[in-house]
Amino acid sequence: MKHIYDVVIAGTGAAGLTAALKLAPHMKVAVLSKGPMSGGSTRWAQGGIAAVLEATDSIQSHIDDTLVAGAGLCNEEAVRFVVERGREAIEGLIDLGVEFDRANQAHEDGYDYHLTREGGHSHRRIIHAADATGKAVQKTLNEQVLAHPNIDIYEYHVAVDVITNRHLEKQGGYTDQAHGLYVLNLKTGGVETFSARSTILATGGASRVYLYSSNPDASTGDGIAMAWRAGCRVTNMEFNQFHPTCLYHPDAKTFLITEAMRGEGAVLRGKDGERFMPKYDERAELAPRDIVARAIDSEMKRTGVDNVWLDITHKDADFVISHFPNIYRYCQSLGIDITSDLIPVVPAAHYTCGGIHIDMKSRTDLSQLYAIGECAHTGLHGANRMASNSLLECLVMGNAAADDILENAADLQAPAIVRPWDESQVTDSDEEVVVSHNWKELRRFMWDYVGIVRTDKRLARAKRRVDLLAAEIQEYYGNFRVTADLLELRNLVTVADLIVRSAQMRKESRGLHYTPDYPELAEGSYETTLIPFSRTVSDRVA
Repeated sequence: MKHIYDVVIAGTGAAGLTAALKLAPHMKVAVLSKGPMSGGSTRWAQGGIAAVLEATDSIQSHIDDTLVAGAGLCNEEAVRFVVERGREAIEGLIDLGVEFDRANQAHEDGYDYHLTREGGHSHRRIIHAADATGKAVQKTLNEQVLAHPNIDIYEYHVAVDVITNRHLEKQGGYTDQAHGLYVLNLKTGGVETFSARSTILATGGASRVYLYSSNPDASTGDGIAMAWRAGCRVTNMEFNQFHPTCLYHPDAKTFLITEAMRGEGAVLRGKDGERFMPKYDERAELAPRDIVARAIDSEMKRTGVDNVWLDITHKDADFVISHFPNIYRYCQSLGIDITSDLIPVVPAAHYTCGGIHIDMKSRTDLSQLYAIGECAHTGLHGANRMASNSLLECLVMGNAAADDILENAADLQAPAIVRPWDESQVTDSDEEVVVSHNWKELRRFMWDYVGIVRTDKRLARAKRRVDLLAAEIQEYYGNFRVTADLLELRNLVTVADLIVRSAQMRKESRGLHYTPDYPELAEGSYETTLIPFSRTVSDRVA
Protein backbone atom coordinates (compact mmCIF):
# COMPACT_ATOMS: atom_id res chain seq x y z
CA MET A 1 0.00 0.00 0.00
CA LYS A 2 1.20 3.50 -0.83
CA HIS A 3 0.51 6.65 1.19
CA ILE A 4 1.40 10.17 0.06
CA TYR A 5 1.76 13.12 2.46
CA ASP A 6 3.48 16.45 2.74
CA VAL A 7 5.20 15.34 5.95
CA VAL A 8 5.52 11.97 7.65
CA ILE A 9 6.52 11.90 11.34
CA ALA A 10 7.72 8.76 13.12
CA GLY A 11 6.87 9.14 16.79
CA THR A 12 3.93 10.34 18.87
CA GLY A 13 5.70 11.85 21.87
CA ALA A 14 5.96 15.53 22.75
CA ALA A 15 8.43 16.28 19.95
CA GLY A 16 6.54 14.59 17.14
CA LEU A 17 3.11 15.88 18.10
CA THR A 18 4.41 19.43 18.66
CA ALA A 19 5.77 19.45 15.12
CA ALA A 20 2.57 17.91 13.73
CA LEU A 21 0.35 20.56 15.32
CA LYS A 22 2.46 23.40 13.94
CA LEU A 23 2.54 21.91 10.44
CA ALA A 24 -1.09 20.82 10.22
CA PRO A 25 -2.71 24.20 9.42
CA HIS A 26 -0.63 24.31 6.25
CA MET A 27 0.18 20.70 5.29
CA LYS A 28 -1.16 17.15 5.27
CA VAL A 29 0.68 15.18 7.97
CA ALA A 30 0.97 11.47 8.78
CA VAL A 31 2.07 10.51 12.30
CA LEU A 32 3.25 6.95 12.95
CA SER A 33 3.19 5.16 16.29
CA LYS A 34 4.77 1.76 17.00
CA GLY A 35 1.89 0.97 19.34
CA PRO A 36 -0.85 3.10 20.85
CA MET A 37 -0.34 6.87 20.66
CA SER A 38 0.71 7.12 24.30
CA GLY A 39 3.24 4.29 24.12
CA GLY A 40 6.37 6.47 24.08
CA SER A 41 8.46 7.96 26.85
CA THR A 42 6.72 11.34 27.17
CA ARG A 43 3.80 10.09 29.25
CA TRP A 44 6.20 8.52 31.78
CA ALA A 45 7.99 11.81 32.52
CA GLN A 46 7.19 12.59 36.13
CA GLY A 47 9.12 15.65 37.28
CA GLY A 48 8.22 18.40 34.85
CA ILE A 49 9.63 20.88 32.34
CA ALA A 50 12.49 23.27 33.09
CA ALA A 51 11.98 26.87 32.05
CA VAL A 52 12.67 30.37 33.40
CA LEU A 53 9.23 31.46 34.59
CA GLU A 54 9.63 33.81 37.54
CA ALA A 55 11.43 37.05 38.30
CA THR A 56 14.16 35.80 40.64
CA ASP A 57 15.40 33.33 38.00
CA SER A 58 17.19 34.23 34.76
CA ILE A 59 17.94 32.86 31.31
CA GLN A 60 21.66 33.05 32.05
CA SER A 61 21.25 31.07 35.27
CA HIS A 62 19.44 28.27 33.43
CA ILE A 63 22.14 28.31 30.75
CA ASP A 64 24.93 28.22 33.35
CA ASP A 65 23.32 25.33 35.24
CA THR A 66 22.94 23.35 32.02
CA LEU A 67 26.56 23.98 31.02
CA VAL A 68 27.80 22.80 34.42
CA ALA A 69 25.70 19.64 34.30
CA GLY A 70 26.94 18.97 30.75
CA ALA A 71 30.52 18.66 32.05
CA GLY A 72 32.09 21.00 29.49
CA LEU A 73 30.58 19.37 26.42
CA CYS A 74 27.41 21.37 25.81
CA ASN A 75 27.04 23.44 22.68
CA GLU A 76 26.43 26.85 24.25
CA GLU A 77 24.61 28.08 21.15
CA ALA A 78 22.18 25.18 21.41
CA VAL A 79 21.72 25.69 25.15
CA ARG A 80 20.88 29.35 24.67
CA PHE A 81 18.58 28.58 21.72
CA VAL A 82 16.51 26.11 23.76
CA VAL A 83 16.51 27.95 27.08
CA GLU A 84 15.50 31.30 25.55
CA ARG A 85 12.42 29.64 24.05
CA GLY A 86 11.39 27.95 27.29
CA ARG A 87 8.67 30.30 28.47
CA GLU A 88 7.12 30.47 25.01
CA ALA A 89 7.00 26.66 24.88
CA ILE A 90 5.33 26.42 28.30
CA GLU A 91 2.78 29.09 27.46
CA GLY A 92 2.01 27.22 24.25
CA LEU A 93 1.15 24.11 26.30
CA ILE A 94 -0.99 26.17 28.67
CA ASP A 95 -2.85 27.63 25.69
CA LEU A 96 -3.49 24.09 24.44
CA GLY A 97 -4.99 23.17 27.80
CA VAL A 98 -2.27 21.50 29.88
CA GLU A 99 -3.19 22.00 33.54
CA PHE A 100 0.00 22.60 35.47
CA ASP A 101 -0.10 22.82 39.27
CA ARG A 102 -0.87 26.24 40.65
CA ALA A 103 1.08 27.91 43.47
CA ASN A 104 -0.54 28.76 46.80
CA GLN A 105 0.27 32.38 46.02
CA ALA A 106 1.50 34.13 42.92
CA HIS A 107 5.22 34.82 42.37
CA GLU A 108 6.55 38.38 42.45
CA ASP A 109 5.82 38.88 38.75
CA GLY A 110 2.31 37.48 39.03
CA TYR A 111 3.12 34.02 37.62
CA ASP A 112 0.94 31.71 39.69
CA TYR A 113 2.22 28.20 38.83
CA HIS A 114 3.98 26.02 41.38
CA LEU A 115 7.65 25.50 40.55
CA THR A 116 9.89 22.84 42.03
CA ARG A 117 13.63 22.27 41.97
CA GLU A 118 15.62 19.29 40.73
CA GLY A 119 19.23 18.15 40.58
CA GLY A 120 21.63 20.60 38.95
CA HIS A 121 19.20 23.55 39.02
CA SER A 122 20.06 26.58 41.14
CA HIS A 123 16.45 27.83 41.15
CA ARG A 124 12.95 26.48 41.36
CA ARG A 125 12.10 26.41 37.65
CA ILE A 126 10.37 23.06 37.09
CA ILE A 127 6.73 23.53 36.13
CA HIS A 128 4.74 20.36 36.63
CA ALA A 129 1.39 18.63 36.84
CA ALA A 130 1.71 16.85 40.19
CA ASP A 131 4.18 14.00 39.60
CA ALA A 132 2.76 13.02 36.21
CA THR A 133 3.69 15.95 33.96
CA GLY A 134 4.40 13.83 30.91
CA LYS A 135 1.02 12.17 31.17
CA ALA A 136 -0.74 15.55 31.29
CA VAL A 137 1.26 16.86 28.31
CA GLN A 138 0.71 13.70 26.28
CA LYS A 139 -3.04 13.69 26.98
CA THR A 140 -3.46 17.28 25.81
CA LEU A 141 -1.32 16.84 22.69
CA ASN A 142 -3.20 13.64 21.81
CA GLU A 143 -6.53 15.43 22.07
CA GLN A 144 -5.37 18.30 19.87
CA VAL A 145 -3.83 16.03 17.22
CA LEU A 146 -6.80 13.66 17.03
CA ALA A 147 -9.12 16.62 16.50
CA HIS A 148 -7.13 18.10 13.61
CA PRO A 149 -8.44 17.24 10.12
CA ASN A 150 -5.00 17.54 8.49
CA ILE A 151 -3.32 14.95 10.74
CA ASP A 152 -3.71 11.21 10.19
CA ILE A 153 -2.58 8.91 13.00
CA TYR A 154 -1.32 5.43 12.17
CA GLU A 155 -1.07 3.34 15.33
CA TYR A 156 0.76 0.00 15.28
CA HIS A 157 2.94 1.09 12.36
CA VAL A 158 6.68 0.48 12.79
CA ALA A 159 9.15 2.43 10.64
CA VAL A 160 11.59 0.11 8.85
CA ASP A 161 13.93 2.46 7.01
CA VAL A 162 14.22 5.95 5.56
CA ILE A 163 13.41 6.05 1.86
CA THR A 164 16.39 7.55 0.00
CA ASN A 165 17.34 7.97 -3.65
CA ARG A 166 18.27 4.32 -4.06
CA HIS A 167 14.65 3.37 -3.35
CA LEU A 168 13.16 5.51 -6.14
CA GLU A 169 11.73 4.31 -9.45
CA LYS A 170 13.56 7.16 -11.19
CA GLN A 171 16.70 8.90 -9.93
CA GLY A 172 16.66 11.94 -12.19
CA GLY A 173 15.82 15.36 -10.83
CA TYR A 174 16.26 14.54 -7.16
CA THR A 175 19.15 15.50 -4.92
CA ASP A 176 20.34 13.10 -2.25
CA GLN A 177 17.47 13.33 0.22
CA ALA A 178 14.81 11.56 2.26
CA HIS A 179 11.54 10.73 0.52
CA GLY A 180 9.56 9.20 3.38
CA LEU A 181 9.58 5.86 5.19
CA TYR A 182 9.04 2.17 4.64
CA VAL A 183 6.65 1.11 7.41
CA LEU A 184 5.54 -2.27 8.78
CA ASN A 185 1.79 -2.35 9.39
CA LEU A 186 1.45 -4.61 12.43
CA LYS A 187 -2.26 -5.14 11.73
CA THR A 188 -1.69 -6.64 8.28
CA GLY A 189 1.93 -7.77 8.51
CA GLY A 190 2.76 -5.94 5.28
CA VAL A 191 5.35 -3.24 4.61
CA GLU A 192 3.84 -0.03 3.20
CA THR A 193 5.41 3.08 1.66
CA PHE A 194 4.81 6.51 3.12
CA SER A 195 6.07 9.00 0.51
CA ALA A 196 6.55 12.55 1.77
CA ARG A 197 8.15 15.85 0.86
CA SER A 198 9.71 16.00 4.33
CA THR A 199 10.37 13.32 6.95
CA ILE A 200 10.74 13.79 10.70
CA LEU A 201 12.22 11.21 13.07
CA ALA A 202 10.87 11.67 16.61
CA THR A 203 11.39 8.09 17.73
CA GLY A 204 12.83 8.59 21.21
CA GLY A 205 15.95 7.12 22.76
CA ALA A 206 17.70 3.79 22.98
CA SER A 207 17.73 2.89 26.67
CA ARG A 208 16.21 -0.52 25.99
CA VAL A 209 19.64 -1.57 24.77
CA TYR A 210 20.31 -2.12 28.49
CA LEU A 211 19.00 -4.88 30.73
CA TYR A 212 17.53 -2.46 33.27
CA SER A 213 15.79 0.65 32.01
CA SER A 214 13.14 3.14 33.07
CA ASN A 215 11.94 3.42 29.47
CA PRO A 216 8.95 1.78 27.81
CA ASP A 217 9.59 -1.19 25.54
CA ALA A 218 9.48 1.00 22.41
CA SER A 219 12.74 2.83 23.25
CA THR A 220 14.91 0.75 20.93
CA GLY A 221 16.86 3.44 19.09
CA ASP A 222 14.90 3.06 15.86
CA GLY A 223 15.37 6.60 14.54
CA ILE A 224 19.09 6.67 15.35
CA ALA A 225 19.66 3.35 13.57
CA MET A 226 17.56 4.33 10.54
CA ALA A 227 19.33 7.69 10.17
CA TRP A 228 22.73 5.97 10.43
CA ARG A 229 21.79 3.49 7.72
CA ALA A 230 20.57 6.40 5.57
CA GLY A 231 23.96 8.10 5.85
CA CYS A 232 23.65 10.53 8.75
CA ARG A 233 26.25 11.24 11.39
CA VAL A 234 25.65 10.35 15.02
CA THR A 235 27.33 12.12 17.93
CA ASN A 236 28.16 11.39 21.59
CA MET A 237 26.44 8.02 21.76
CA GLU A 238 28.58 6.99 24.75
CA PHE A 239 26.64 9.33 27.04
CA ASN A 240 23.80 7.19 28.36
CA GLN A 241 22.14 8.64 31.41
CA PHE A 242 21.24 6.29 34.23
CA HIS A 243 18.45 7.67 36.37
CA PRO A 244 19.59 7.28 39.97
CA THR A 245 16.27 6.25 41.46
CA CYS A 246 14.25 3.59 39.69
CA LEU A 247 11.97 1.63 42.03
CA TYR A 248 13.55 -1.71 42.96
CA HIS A 249 10.76 -4.26 43.18
CA PRO A 250 10.11 -7.57 41.36
CA ASP A 251 6.76 -6.24 40.11
CA ALA A 252 8.04 -2.83 39.01
CA LYS A 253 10.62 -3.07 36.23
CA THR A 254 10.50 0.47 34.87
CA PHE A 255 8.90 2.73 37.50
CA LEU A 256 10.81 5.94 38.27
CA ILE A 257 10.89 7.80 41.55
CA THR A 258 11.06 11.36 40.26
CA GLU A 259 14.04 13.57 40.98
CA ALA A 260 11.56 16.14 42.25
CA MET A 261 11.22 14.04 45.40
CA ARG A 262 14.88 14.73 46.18
CA GLY A 263 14.20 18.35 45.26
CA GLU A 264 11.59 18.39 48.02
CA GLY A 265 13.95 16.97 50.62
CA ALA A 266 14.19 13.18 50.17
CA VAL A 267 17.60 11.71 51.06
CA LEU A 268 19.42 8.54 50.04
CA ARG A 269 20.41 5.98 52.65
CA GLY A 270 22.66 2.95 52.46
CA LYS A 271 22.72 -0.49 54.06
CA ASP A 272 23.41 0.90 57.53
CA GLY A 273 20.65 3.48 57.27
CA GLU A 274 23.11 6.36 57.07
CA ARG A 275 22.82 9.12 54.49
CA PHE A 276 25.73 8.79 52.05
CA MET A 277 25.47 11.45 49.32
CA PRO A 278 27.23 14.29 51.23
CA LYS A 279 30.50 12.31 51.21
CA TYR A 280 30.38 12.09 47.39
CA ASP A 281 29.39 15.66 46.50
CA GLU A 282 28.70 18.88 48.38
CA ARG A 283 25.37 19.18 46.54
CA ALA A 284 24.38 15.81 48.03
CA GLU A 285 21.10 14.48 46.60
CA LEU A 286 20.81 17.50 44.31
CA ALA A 287 24.04 16.77 42.46
CA PRO A 288 23.68 16.01 38.72
CA ARG A 289 22.38 12.58 37.84
CA ASP A 290 25.70 11.08 36.75
CA ILE A 291 27.24 11.80 40.15
CA VAL A 292 24.25 10.45 42.09
CA ALA A 293 24.05 7.31 39.94
CA ARG A 294 27.76 6.55 40.38
CA ALA A 295 27.50 7.17 44.12
CA ILE A 296 24.63 4.70 44.40
CA ASP A 297 26.51 2.18 42.26
CA SER A 298 29.56 2.60 44.49
CA GLU A 299 27.53 2.12 47.70
CA MET A 300 25.86 -1.00 46.33
CA LYS A 301 29.20 -2.54 45.33
CA ARG A 302 30.93 -1.47 48.55
CA THR A 303 28.31 -2.94 50.87
CA GLY A 304 27.07 -5.81 48.68
CA VAL A 305 23.40 -4.78 48.60
CA ASP A 306 21.06 -4.98 45.62
CA ASN A 307 19.67 -1.48 46.15
CA VAL A 308 19.77 1.64 48.30
CA TRP A 309 16.84 3.47 49.88
CA LEU A 310 15.19 6.86 49.32
CA ASP A 311 13.76 8.42 52.46
CA ILE A 312 11.10 11.14 52.55
CA THR A 313 9.47 9.95 55.79
CA HIS A 314 10.64 13.07 57.67
CA LYS A 315 8.25 15.23 55.60
CA ASP A 316 4.60 15.71 56.52
CA ALA A 317 2.48 12.86 55.13
CA ASP A 318 -0.12 15.19 53.59
CA PHE A 319 2.68 17.10 51.85
CA VAL A 320 4.13 13.90 50.40
CA ILE A 321 0.80 12.57 49.19
CA SER A 322 -0.28 15.88 47.62
CA HIS A 323 3.03 16.40 45.81
CA PHE A 324 3.57 12.80 44.69
CA PRO A 325 0.10 11.23 44.43
CA ASN A 326 0.91 8.82 41.60
CA ILE A 327 4.09 7.55 43.23
CA TYR A 328 2.23 7.22 46.52
CA ARG A 329 -0.58 5.18 44.99
CA TYR A 330 1.70 2.97 42.92
CA CYS A 331 4.07 2.20 45.78
CA GLN A 332 1.12 1.57 48.08
CA SER A 333 -0.15 -1.03 45.61
CA LEU A 334 3.16 -2.85 46.12
CA GLY A 335 2.98 -2.65 49.90
CA ILE A 336 5.23 0.40 50.31
CA ASP A 337 3.88 3.45 52.17
CA ILE A 338 6.29 6.22 51.15
CA THR A 339 5.12 8.44 54.03
CA SER A 340 6.49 5.91 56.57
CA ASP A 341 8.62 3.41 54.63
CA LEU A 342 11.95 3.78 52.89
CA ILE A 343 11.73 3.34 49.11
CA PRO A 344 14.12 0.76 47.58
CA VAL A 345 15.80 2.24 44.48
CA VAL A 346 18.52 1.43 41.92
CA PRO A 347 19.94 3.27 38.90
CA ALA A 348 18.47 2.32 35.50
CA ALA A 349 19.22 3.34 31.92
CA HIS A 350 17.08 6.38 31.34
CA TYR A 351 18.10 8.82 28.62
CA THR A 352 20.21 8.90 25.45
CA CYS A 353 22.16 12.17 25.45
CA GLY A 354 23.74 11.60 22.04
CA GLY A 355 21.98 10.83 18.79
CA ILE A 356 21.48 11.95 15.21
CA HIS A 357 23.60 15.02 14.49
CA ILE A 358 21.34 18.02 13.76
CA ASP A 359 21.54 21.81 13.56
CA MET A 360 19.34 24.41 15.23
CA LYS A 361 16.66 23.86 12.58
CA SER A 362 16.56 20.14 13.42
CA ARG A 363 18.08 19.24 10.03
CA THR A 364 20.17 16.09 9.64
CA ASP A 365 22.86 15.43 7.02
CA LEU A 366 20.23 14.11 4.60
CA SER A 367 18.14 16.75 2.86
CA GLN A 368 14.51 16.86 4.03
CA LEU A 369 15.22 14.49 6.93
CA TYR A 370 14.74 16.04 10.37
CA ALA A 371 15.33 14.59 13.83
CA ILE A 372 13.80 15.90 17.05
CA GLY A 373 13.54 14.87 20.68
CA GLU A 374 15.63 12.18 22.32
CA CYS A 375 16.78 10.57 19.07
CA ALA A 376 18.57 13.80 18.10
CA HIS A 377 21.82 15.39 19.25
CA THR A 378 21.54 19.16 19.52
CA GLY A 379 24.40 19.72 21.95
CA LEU A 380 22.00 20.85 24.69
CA HIS A 381 22.84 18.02 27.08
CA GLY A 382 26.57 17.67 26.57
CA ALA A 383 27.98 14.82 28.66
CA ASN A 384 25.00 14.70 31.03
CA ARG A 385 21.39 15.82 30.70
CA MET A 386 20.15 18.10 33.44
CA ALA A 387 16.80 17.13 34.92
CA SER A 388 13.66 18.27 33.07
CA ASN A 389 15.50 19.77 30.10
CA SER A 390 14.33 16.90 27.89
CA LEU A 391 10.66 17.81 27.42
CA LEU A 392 11.72 21.42 26.91
CA GLU A 393 14.03 20.32 24.08
CA CYS A 394 11.22 18.26 22.53
CA LEU A 395 8.92 21.28 22.39
CA VAL A 396 11.50 23.77 21.14
CA MET A 397 13.10 21.54 18.50
CA GLY A 398 9.74 20.19 17.35
CA ASN A 399 8.73 23.76 16.59
CA ALA A 400 12.11 24.44 14.95
CA ALA A 401 11.69 21.53 12.53
CA ALA A 402 8.17 22.62 11.61
CA ASP A 403 9.28 26.23 11.14
CA ASP A 404 12.04 25.20 8.71
CA ILE A 405 9.71 22.98 6.69
CA LEU A 406 7.10 25.73 6.45
CA GLU A 407 9.66 28.39 5.55
CA ASN A 408 10.89 26.27 2.65
CA ALA A 409 7.55 24.81 1.59
CA ALA A 410 7.51 26.60 -1.76
CA ASP A 411 10.81 24.95 -2.75
CA LEU A 412 9.87 21.39 -1.74
CA GLN A 413 9.48 18.89 -4.56
CA ALA A 414 6.43 16.70 -4.96
CA PRO A 415 6.70 13.29 -3.28
CA ALA A 416 8.84 10.95 -5.39
CA ILE A 417 7.68 7.67 -6.93
CA VAL A 418 9.01 5.00 -4.59
CA ARG A 419 9.64 1.34 -5.35
CA PRO A 420 7.38 -0.94 -3.32
CA TRP A 421 8.89 -3.13 -0.60
CA ASP A 422 10.30 -6.35 -2.09
CA GLU A 423 9.51 -9.58 -0.21
CA SER A 424 9.99 -11.91 -3.18
CA GLN A 425 13.19 -13.49 -1.80
CA VAL A 426 12.20 -14.03 1.84
CA THR A 427 10.13 -16.55 3.81
CA ASP A 428 8.40 -16.72 7.18
CA SER A 429 10.80 -17.57 9.98
CA ASP A 430 10.58 -20.88 11.78
CA GLU A 431 13.19 -19.82 14.36
CA GLU A 432 11.73 -16.82 16.23
CA VAL A 433 13.57 -18.05 19.32
CA VAL A 434 16.77 -16.70 17.74
CA VAL A 435 15.40 -13.16 18.01
CA SER A 436 14.48 -13.46 21.70
CA HIS A 437 17.80 -15.11 22.61
CA ASN A 438 19.83 -12.45 20.81
CA TRP A 439 17.75 -9.70 22.41
CA LYS A 440 18.50 -11.03 25.91
CA GLU A 441 22.19 -11.55 25.20
CA LEU A 442 22.61 -8.05 23.80
CA ARG A 443 20.94 -6.28 26.72
CA ARG A 444 22.83 -8.35 29.30
CA PHE A 445 26.34 -7.70 27.99
CA MET A 446 25.57 -4.01 27.39
CA TRP A 447 24.57 -3.74 31.06
CA ASP A 448 27.61 -5.66 32.27
CA TYR A 449 30.26 -4.10 30.02
CA VAL A 450 28.95 -0.70 28.86
CA GLY A 451 27.00 0.45 31.92
CA ILE A 452 27.66 3.05 34.62
CA VAL A 453 31.38 2.15 34.79
CA ARG A 454 33.30 1.05 31.65
CA THR A 455 36.86 -0.19 31.07
CA ASP A 456 38.85 -0.82 27.91
CA LYS A 457 38.66 -4.56 28.53
CA ARG A 458 34.89 -4.50 29.04
CA LEU A 459 34.36 -2.41 25.92
CA ALA A 460 36.51 -4.75 23.84
CA ARG A 461 34.46 -7.71 25.05
CA ALA A 462 31.25 -5.88 24.19
CA LYS A 463 32.53 -5.00 20.71
CA ARG A 464 33.36 -8.62 19.90
CA ARG A 465 29.88 -9.71 20.95
CA VAL A 466 28.20 -6.86 19.07
CA ASP A 467 30.04 -7.81 15.86
CA LEU A 468 28.99 -11.45 16.13
CA LEU A 469 25.37 -10.57 16.85
CA ALA A 470 25.24 -7.96 14.09
CA ALA A 471 26.37 -10.49 11.49
CA GLU A 472 23.88 -13.08 12.71
CA ILE A 473 21.00 -10.61 12.81
CA GLN A 474 21.77 -9.22 9.36
CA GLU A 475 21.77 -12.72 7.88
CA TYR A 476 18.44 -13.40 9.59
CA TYR A 477 17.03 -10.06 8.37
CA GLY A 478 17.99 -10.86 4.79
CA ASN A 479 16.23 -14.23 4.72
CA PHE A 480 12.96 -13.79 6.59
CA ARG A 481 9.95 -11.49 6.55
CA VAL A 482 10.29 -8.61 8.95
CA THR A 483 8.51 -8.55 12.28
CA ALA A 484 8.39 -5.85 14.94
CA ASP A 485 10.73 -7.84 17.20
CA LEU A 486 13.24 -8.39 14.40
CA LEU A 487 13.22 -4.70 13.42
CA GLU A 488 13.79 -3.62 17.03
CA LEU A 489 16.60 -6.15 17.47
CA ARG A 490 18.24 -4.98 14.23
CA ASN A 491 18.08 -1.39 15.46
CA LEU A 492 19.29 -2.24 18.96
CA VAL A 493 22.41 -4.03 17.71
CA THR A 494 23.18 -1.04 15.46
CA VAL A 495 22.80 1.35 18.38
CA ALA A 496 24.84 -0.91 20.67
CA ASP A 497 27.67 -0.82 18.12
CA LEU A 498 27.50 2.99 17.95
CA ILE A 499 27.58 3.26 21.76
CA VAL A 500 30.54 0.90 22.12
CA ARG A 501 32.54 2.52 19.33
CA SER A 502 31.90 5.99 20.75
CA ALA A 503 32.91 4.85 24.24
CA GLN A 504 36.12 3.36 22.90
CA MET A 505 36.98 6.70 21.30
CA ARG A 506 36.68 8.65 24.56
CA LYS A 507 39.94 8.37 26.49
CA GLU A 508 38.79 10.25 29.59
CA SER A 509 36.07 10.26 32.23
CA ARG A 510 33.49 12.97 31.58
CA GLY A 511 29.87 13.24 32.65
CA LEU A 512 28.02 10.01 32.06
CA HIS A 513 31.07 8.23 30.65
CA TYR A 514 33.24 6.96 33.49
CA THR A 515 36.22 4.64 33.13
CA PRO A 516 38.86 3.89 35.76
CA ASP A 517 41.33 3.41 32.89
CA TYR A 518 41.13 7.17 32.20
CA PRO A 519 39.75 8.69 35.43
CA GLU A 520 40.60 12.32 34.64
CA LEU A 521 39.27 14.85 32.14
CA ALA A 522 41.27 15.15 28.94
CA GLU A 523 42.75 18.53 28.04
CA GLY A 524 40.13 20.36 26.01
CA SER A 525 36.72 18.94 25.16
CA TYR A 526 35.75 17.00 22.07
CA GLU A 527 32.72 15.24 20.65
CA THR A 528 32.74 11.69 19.36
CA THR A 529 31.10 11.88 15.96
CA LEU A 530 30.75 8.75 13.84
CA ILE A 531 30.37 9.07 10.06
CA PRO A 532 28.87 6.31 7.89
CA PHE A 533 31.67 4.97 5.69
CA SER A 534 29.48 5.06 2.60
CA ARG A 535 28.74 8.77 2.76
CA THR A 536 30.56 12.04 2.32
CA VAL A 537 29.01 14.41 4.82
CA SER A 538 27.78 17.68 3.37
CA ASP A 539 28.44 20.96 5.11
CA ARG A 540 24.77 21.76 5.66
CA VAL A 541 25.02 20.78 9.33
CA ALA A 542 27.86 22.38 11.26
